[in-house]
Amino acid sequence: MIRQWLKKPTITETIRLNRLRWFGHVQRMEKNSIPKKLLYMNLEATRLRDRPRNRWQDEVREDGRLVGGIGWKERVCNREEWMKL
Repeated sequence: MIRQWLKKPTITETIRLNRLRWFGHVQRMEKNSIPKKLLYMNLEATRLRDRPRNRWQDEVREDGRLVGGIGWKERVCNREEWMKL
């Protein structure tokens, strides 16, 4: 009998899923909570002349698009639906 081994997620997939899990947790927090304020805080700082670095929000947006498709942000508020993604 041949056993099917479960495919282990790569480190990149693990980081992506944990980042989305944290984003969903913060999104469901109250409006005036400190983590939610920090998530949407816009820091204005000058950078050296080069390609701009990706922000955490940019990475989450890309992860959400890859995992949940177009309407992934609307699913965040419903925890059960969010966990299915």
